[in-house]
Amino acid sequence: MTTTIRNVAKQLDLSITTVSRALDGYDDVAPATRKLVARTARKMGYVPNRAARQLRRQRTDTIGYILPTASTGFTDLFFSEFIAGISDEAAARQFDILVASAPPDSDTEKELYERWVMGGKVDGIIVNRVRLSDWRLNFLSRRQVPHVSLERSLSKRKFVGIEVDSFSGIRELVTHLVKRGHRQIAYIGGPTDLKIAHDRLAGYEAGLQQAGIAPNRALVLQSDMTAEGGYGVALRLVRSSNRPTAIVCINDLAAIGAMHAVHDSGLVTGHDIAIAGFDGLAEAAHTQPPLTTLEQPVYSVARQLTRMLLALIAHEALEEEQVFVRPQLIIRASTGGE
Repeated sequence: MTTTIRNVAKQLDLSITTVSRALDGYDDVAPATRKLVARTARKMGYVPNRAARQLRRQRTDTIGYILPTASTGFTDLFFSEFIAGISDEAAARQFDILVASAPPDSDTEKELYERWVMGGKVDGIIVNRVRLSDWRLNFLSRRQVPHVSLERSLSKRKFVGIEVDSFSGIRELVTHLVKRGHRQIAYIGGPTDLKIAHDRLAGYEAGLQQAGIAPNRALVLQSDMTAEGGYGVALRLVRSSNRPTAIVCINDLAAIGAMHAVHDSGLVTGHDIAIAGFDGLAEAAHTQPPLTTLEQPVYSVARQLTRMLLALIAHEALEEEQVFVRPQLIIRASTGGE
């Protein structure tokens, strides 16, 4: 026979209301009583009705994440690590995750956010690939939906989330290349409306300025941050009359594409042209040659963002509302040595 909440209440000589609130974690039930109820329920084999519990608490126990990319974004290793971190942390805290993808600033993206928020499908949302002026953050703030983000926009709205010091990281990378004798350093960036594109380009320019190198706009090109995009842009650089001796890429995928372009042009990465990326994806250590990169802890950042979001949903105080992460420069053979 199935054990019900009524059976647990009878066993403990408590009201059904007290047992229900104890199992739901309400703090108006004494901690000792909550532990006793939880222990007894487990021993009796009680399995809560998730739908009924969600209805009582007026929560879905689900958080949302919409990849700001086309459906092929699920094959992007950055997004794979990011989703893995969200999923593992959510599961550990008995939350589900709702995932979808949509091209940035598309009608599809806007419809997804509106449907999830207006339809009450999620209790909160995680945002990344933040734009300089980001309607998603403005929309979630206006609707008072709990949300956190990886990076902040230039909006004056309150920022809760994690920011990676892209500026200092790229500047350090340029300094590393200059020390290796490079003066003709190109940069493959991303969509200009992205906060990380803005910060990483600024870091590249600051690194050149620090080394006394005049910027050359012909060496600064834009990609879509995919391997294919990096390949096409790098091919243009490699085949130009003003061929660079080093290329800094906005992310690892673009850098991996650039390495293929160098190879297909009959040149050797790390010898003829140095190439470096940003993200520290696991695959970067296994390219040929291994890729120099700025490593940001994507998986652990995603888990921390999830913890922050769940705290907001539960109306709990956060130890830190803004967390700052400095990426680590990992020097490998793609820039000429380890």
